[in-house]
Amino acid sequence: MKRGKKYNNALKLIDKNKEYSLDEALELLPQTSTTNFDSTVEVHIKLGIDPKKSDQQVRTTVTLPHGTGKKRRIAVFAEGKAADDAKAAGAEVVGGEDLIEEIKRTGKTDFDIALATPDMMKHLAKIARILGPRGLMPNPKADTVTPDIKKAMEDLSKGKQEIKNDRSGNIHVGIGKVSFPKEQLKENFLALLEAVRQAKPEEAKGTYIKSITLTTTMGPGIKVKV
Repeated sequence: MKRGKKYNNALKLIDKNKEYSLDEALELLPQTSTTNFDSTVEVHIKLGIDPKKSDQQVRTTVTLPHGTGKKRRIAVFAEGKAADDAKAAGAEVVGGEDLIEEIKRTGKTDFDIALATPDMMKHLAKIARILGPRGLMPNPKADTVTPDIKKAMEDLSKGKQEIKNDRSGNIHVGIGKVSFPKEQLKENFLALLEAVRQAKPEEAKGTYIKSITLTTTMGPGIKVKV
């Protein structure tokens, strides 16, 4: 892949054969950021799991102590008091069967994360094929199906987010912005790492966390010692 001048200059600052300590990697991040905006700091973790096996899937949540620096547009599938609580808590999209029918008709999902009360799940089956592939389907394992919408909204505002492996058995999570103080990024990173470790499937054998790479948006990867 042909890379731009900024990327190539940033790449020169990294020893591709070295695994950096977390502190060293965090020091390098601002120097290797290639964008004109406040880049997201991303963590990419390669896991020693078989993603084709259902009993080796990694799916959990983590509350990053300092959030991600990114405002997420939240949709809530609820009716009655739960819908009122969602609106009061700042949910941008709130609705019940009417919202579900609208999404079914248009296929549009103008939100980043979805919450639902348990009673709405039977109705959400109508749009599972729309929400699922986009990673928006509420799921009890991700704490996005709950009768307490108010608390769920509060948790999300504090930096709670879902962690799950992709088809290759890797995890990709944003832990903040390049502008964050180093100590805040470090605390967010360690919180993520602990959550991933705690979520290790019992059936996973051998080395669980095979490699960790830190990057900025569109920046080169920095290998971090596991």
